[in-house]
Amino acid sequence: MLGKRLCLGATIGIISPASPEDVGAIKKGILFLKNQGFNIIEGTHLYDKWGYLAGKDKDRASDIMEMFKNKAVDMILCIRGGYGSSRLLPYLDYDVIRNNPKIFAGFSDITVFLNSFYERCNLTTFHSPMGTSNLEDTETYKSFMFTLMQGYKPYTIKNPNEFTTECIVPGIVEGDLIGGNLGLICNSLGTPYETDMKDKILFIEEVCEAPYRVDRILTQLLLANKLQQCKGIILGQFKDCGLPHYERSLTLEEVFQDRLYNLDIPMFSGFCSGHDYPKLTLPIGAKVRMNAETGVINVMEAVVE
Repeated sequence: MLGKRLCLGATIGIISPASPEDVGAIKKGILFLKNQGFNIIEGTHLYDKWGYLAGKDKDRASDIMEMFKNKAVDMILCIRGGYGSSRLLPYLDYDVIRNNPKIFAGFSDITVFLNSFYERCNLTTFHSPMGTSNLEDTETYKSFMFTLMQGYKPYTIKNPNEFTTECIVPGIVEGDLIGGNLGLICNSLGTPYETDMKDKILFIEEVCEAPYRVDRILTQLLLANKLQQCKGIILGQFKDCGLPHYERSLTLEEVFQDRLYNLDIPMFSGFCSGHDYPKLTLPIGAKVRMNAETGVINVMEAVVE
């Protein structure tokens, strides 16, 4: 299932399905998108706050469903992540989503929607910047708009020239692209929304997790025999996952070497997507060819129609 490609003048529905955001930041993001030529529809509960959540669960879930039902909305863009997306999964009507395919985009905590909409509805979703991301970053915005406007035919994703990738395990593999935030993927284990990794190409990124915490997450995925099922692994940005000293810690690289690099699965690191910039847009659920030696991802099919 594919959403309709984005065009100037299209309508973007803005929702806040996880943590609340500052009103000024929301308004700034909306103004930027309007200045680019898009129309905006705000979710009914976009500005709600309930502790660390952007409103009550059923209200945030209703905003998602209303945007899918609204025929005027061409794209649904999450305003930010944080926490709370997983709480909404039981309240969503996946038949409605399946019958009203449209672009759904975000990252971080939004990972749970990206993968569950692909798995349950066969909808290609987008690991992308959000409404309060820095869309003025040239490479970030260029990748975002190209994907959503020109992704109706096969295309290539690769880092800007000044950002190199590193081949960990060489190889060229094909498969459906899944993933997003590492912690959120792990949190799905043992639930009806567990991410299926068999024969998939897994992209992972993380932010503000010390090396031992990354170790713990990777170990849980290994014990669950999840990572071993992947055809390929792409390591994105792991922002602020280091420490000021390592007298009592492994480095993040040492964790990767011990937990990942010996899997004998084609793998590369340094891909520009995650909680840093530039932030390249990835189509979750699309069939791709990954070249670990060059760090290039070839999207083999349309991701919008």
